[in-house]
Amino acid sequence: MDSGNCSALNQFFLLGITNNPQIKVILFPAFLVVYLIILLANLGMIVLIRVDSQLHTPMYIFLSHLSFSDLCYSTAVGPKMLVDLLAKNKSIPFLGCALQFFIFCTFTVAECMLLAVMAFDRYKAISRPLSYAVDMSSRVCSLLLAGVYLVGLGDALIHTTLTLRLCFCGSNEVNHFFCDVPPLLLLSCSDHRSLS
Repeated sequence: MDSGNCSALNQFFLLGITNNPQIKVILFPAFLVVYLIILLANLGMIVLIRVDSQLHTPMYIFLSHLSFSDLCYSTAVGPKMLVDLLAKNKSIPFLGCALQFFIFCTFTVAECMLLAVMAFDRYKAISRPLSYAVDMSSRVCSLLLAGVYLVGLGDALIHTTLTLRLCFCGSNEVNHFFCDVPPLLLLSCSDHRSLS
């Protein structure tokens, strides 16, 4: 890596999905509808589980957190992508890029971990039904949820720190619709073979 060629980037330009105006007119309402469905379905699931006391069981608590994770990482990417479909200036500040990637990574990892926790919950319910209430007490569920979010935060912190410490030289145009590792690696002049 030649550190003399490194430039301190203040912003990236997201090239997006397409530059064709006719396709953008079709994609914007389609993506808007999909995002609104994601928003309403996940918020509806969270509210329904919180309001109905019969659904205050471990599986439904994990399901509400799964909806929350889906809502968070969709919101980290969706609104900016929708704005960029209509905007001329598709820039994102360097710190905005870092925040977007951090949130996306945190809740994507949390969602994967929640699926594993939900599988563990079903395993306990099926294999030891008589001791299930003790095995999956509210304290155990809280510890599992804390572990899920701690792993998500830790993984996101490591990935974000390592990715944004790269040396960027030349273009600051990201050939993607959000800040993600592969397109940022393409802009880097650092030796990133050890990262992949």
